[in-house]
Amino acid sequence: MQFLKRSPLLTAFAIFVLLAAIGWGGFAWSRPGPQQPTSAVPTPTAVPTPTAVPTPTAVEVSAPPSPLVAPSPARPPVYGYRVLSVLPHDPQAFTQGLDFADGVLYEGTGLYGASSLRRVELESGRVLQQHDLDAAYFGEGISVLGDRIYQLTWQNGVGFVYDRESFQPVQQFSYPTEGWGLTHDGEQLILSDGTATLYFLDPATLQETGRVTVTLAGERVTRLNELEYVDGKVLANVWQTDSVLRIDPATGQVDALYDFSGLLSQAPPFTGTVDVLNGIAFEEQKGRLFVTGKLWPALFEVELVPR
Repeated sequence: MQFLKRSPLLTAFAIFVLLAAIGWGGFAWSRPGPQQPTSAVPTPTAVPTPTAVPTPTAVEVSAPPSPLVAPSPARPPVYGYRVLSVLPHDPQAFTQGLDFADGVLYEGTGLYGASSLRRVELESGRVLQQHDLDAAYFGEGISVLGDRIYQLTWQNGVGFVYDRESFQPVQQFSYPTEGWGLTHDGEQLILSDGTATLYFLDPATLQETGRVTVTLAGERVTRLNELEYVDGKVLANVWQTDSVLRIDPATGQVDALYDFSGLLSQAPPFTGTVDVLNGIAFEEQKGRLFVTGKLWPALFEVELVPR
């Protein structure tokens, strides 16, 4: 600053330079940088508020079932049992058929060389009358209708008709299936062959008049064996089980299941060989139901008990 005081000319020149620098700097500081081109954005048109749609009045409508998904059939009720009496039964009888008629018990037995037709005394189990089949035949189900007794054989495709009183064979007939169980509804014979099918036969001509497939909750049931007709329904033992099915003969549907598990354990002590449950007989006059099995030492009178 002492230097400036001594030279007025230099002082004036310095002031000029300082002012010029300030002016140029201010210009630089205030200059805008390069700008992006801008375009005016139009104000969006307001969207009108939609008119409120009134809530529809609720209407109860039962939707029809889908044709692709059929409802599952209900499971039938299950019955247990109560033993009312235990009666003697021939432990050598390979029971294949059992039937009551006019208070008399009839039994058909199986095995090659041991098959027979019998009249049995209920209270003692004693065989009162017997007809033996030829050793070539394996006896199966029996049914007493009128003055005739009908008996099937297993794989021979041959059945026999006997005079009810004398047990003399009066007719022989054939069928294209195996023979397992046999019963009647008062007008037609009903035959099982170990499949899910029940066959209806004219007892006079012994020709098939119809058939029905047995189902349980929509599923086919096979191994239908010994049969009995009770109060408009067919009872069928399922081979190698302790189950008896109650079947509507018009539709084939199982509408009840009888569980006889543990039944044999209520027989008197026995050390011989036994086989499966097989043998159902209904005494219509007294409303009594009897069950036994192959080579069982006892015949059981039972009462069904709902579970």
